[in-house]
Amino acid sequence: MTLAGADIAPRLAPVRGYVIDMDGVLYRGDTALPHAREFLAALDARGIPYVMATNNSTRTPEQYTEKLARMGIPVPPERIVTSSLATRAWLEERYPAGTRVHVLGMAALRDAILGDGRFQPADLDAEVVVTGADWELTYDKLARACLAIRRGATWVATNPDTTFPTEEGLVPGAGAILAALRVATSREPIVIGKPEPGMLLEAGALMGIGPESTAVLGDRLDTDIQAGQRAGFTTVLVLTGVTSAADLATESPQPDLVVPDLAPLLEYYRTLQ
Repeated sequence: MTLAGADIAPRLAPVRGYVIDMDGVLYRGDTALPHAREFLAALDARGIPYVMATNNSTRTPEQYTEKLARMGIPVPPERIVTSSLATRAWLEERYPAGTRVHVLGMAALRDAILGDGRFQPADLDAEVVVTGADWELTYDKLARACLAIRRGATWVATNPDTTFPTEEGLVPGAGAILAALRVATSREPIVIGKPEPGMLLEAGALMGIGPESTAVLGDRLDTDIQAGQRAGFTTVLVLTGVTSAADLATESPQPDLVVPDLAPLLEYYRTLQ
């Protein structure tokens, strides 16, 4: 692990493309973080591709494009991979059309799983329960998912992020819902998003770049950095989101590079010969 400084160049020299988390890296809530626009512009100027990969299942890629555009950050939807889409792809590989699926999550997750009619919406008769972040969570929603899981449905979670960064601070994330259901069902979910490496590898494949030439840029040790290490990526932690400098002394895994914000990366690419 290297704090940004003299050793930043050798760490980034092999990198030919980036998989970038968004919440806590590019923005908090609806506020762009410092140097986000400039950093992506510097990558564009150098011809270095990047793909966004987010565990947040509450928006579609098109909605993320709109959100980023409001902050002056142009990213087309085809450059955005979400845990909702990764979960849908996982289900398609393992379950036939007509499988009954109960979804606890926002409209973006429900649309990803059920929108085209391949899978059928279900309640307590579900064969699969899919859970993600839900900003409109109620006790009844938790209870219905709990009952379906306890009746034998396979439980699939989009991601385990316990918290979510906002302008006001950290608030409960999808992992908080996961924790409640884990206690209530005595079951463990199948987790699709980070820290599992599949979503990062999919993002790398979109760029046509191998793991040895790809870096993941994220704000969480337990998801972004762990997934990057499992995928064989260079791992870069930015301290503008969930993980703090104090956390690095006691938690793992340790990233290859730590930066306080995006300024050192921006400077590196602006001065790269």
